[in-house]
Amino acid sequence: MKILVVDDDRGLRKSLTLILTDAGYEVRAAEDGDEGLAVALSEDPQLILCDVRMPKKDGLAFLREYRESGGEALVLVMTAYGSMELAVEAMKAGAYDYLPKPFGADEVLLTVRKAEERENLREEVGRLRSEVRADRRFGEIVARSESMINALEVAGKVAAHPSPVLISGASGTGKELVARLIHRQSTRAALPFIPVNCGAIPETLLESEFFGYVKGAFTGADRDRGGLFEAAHEGTLFLDEVGELPSSLQVKLLRTLQDGEVRRLGGTESTEVDVRVVAATNRDLDGMVQQGDFREDLYYRLAVVPIHLPALCRRKEEIPDLVHHFLQRHRERLGVKVTGISPDAMEGLLKYHWPGNIRELENLLERVVVLAEGTEIQARDLPEDILHPAPDRAPIEVSENNLSVKRHSAQLERVLIQRALERTGGNKTQAAELLELSPRALRYKIQDYGLE
Repeated sequence: MKILVVDDDRGLRKSLTLILTDAGYEVRAAEDGDEGLAVALSEDPQLILCDVRMPKKDGLAFLREYRESGGEALVLVMTAYGSMELAVEAMKAGAYDYLPKPFGADEVLLTVRKAEERENLREEVGRLRSEVRADRRFGEIVARSESMINALEVAGKVAAHPSPVLISGASGTGKELVARLIHRQSTRAALPFIPVNCGAIPETLLESEFFGYVKGAFTGADRDRGGLFEAAHEGTLFLDEVGELPSSLQVKLLRTLQDGEVRRLGGTESTEVDVRVVAATNRDLDGMVQQGDFREDLYYRLAVVPIHLPALCRRKEEIPDLVHHFLQRHRERLGVKVTGISPDAMEGLLKYHWPGNIRELENLLERVVVLAEGTEIQARDLPEDILHPAPDRAPIEVSENNLSVKRHSAQLERVLIQRALERTGGNKTQAAELLELSPRALRYKIQDYGLE
């Protein structure tokens, strides 16, 4: 521990230096408040012993200037009999404790060791808080794996800037949650967040939905109506599944992003809009650009800051946290009695490969907590296809209770990638050609499906 002694009494400085050095502390000394302040700010001690009464700059002035300059060390003020009111004033100004003169070596060491214990405890609390933030600092998003934390740290950094963001990842990995995180941490947080699923709007309505229309623009347009860009003015527009946009709208979207203006369908005047765009896709936009299905200039306009979210099978260390998070949410929302999960059931969830990612896990847990008989989920409460999933080479079985296109598509995609890698002897470039994917998209999918 590094200690700074500030006192104009040369003999006292020397005595304290000897006492503290013999006790194993690293000691620096200063003869007045000005020198003490310079040493304190340059050498960053953990503890400062400072006399209250000194020429030039007294202890109170030293303490105030030290705190105003950002100094965080514990400060013990030394005060002679008759100056107790100064000690009290120093405590009010941020001193940790005071040491009345005269004092012996034992009294000094006892006071210093108490301060040292407090400092060690403060550092430990800070360390634990940092660990908690590393796992839970992202709001509703559970992040423990290095890959997910890195992705969310990028999201946090870009949030303060208006740059467009493109979030990629398989369905169910939490792309909209990350988009909302970016919005919440931006200067636009108090303004609208407008999400739109680009694949859910009929192509004939896309232009009017995005840009609005004027009265009489088409049959049924009986009034002027603003579009999504105007609704998101000064806020964030989240374009989910942006890869589903038809080429005709891609051109108009690019123009809006470049010019910052929209023209309503049937109108002649443009309106300025200030919109932060965050896009998301589960498709291979690189490959779509190469095949001419997505405009290259729009792609680079959207992907100024790319963020890739790994599949759940690539971050299984997060599953226990996710399970407890979803159990608490479903318990409160549904009023069920389930409060925990058995080790065997958790092991079954950890072994499963989760093609539907976090959304599949959340939906499964909702079903299980409703049907479970006890207060703890047991392995017997889990569906058979979770506990004993079909091997990769087995045909994909479709049951009446499992008709999810996305889930079975992911299973099929994993099998095809594995077979392409086997056929090419692990050559990813050749495998990408067989699969008609871009090399980068194949790398992402190999990571997502745990095929490395």
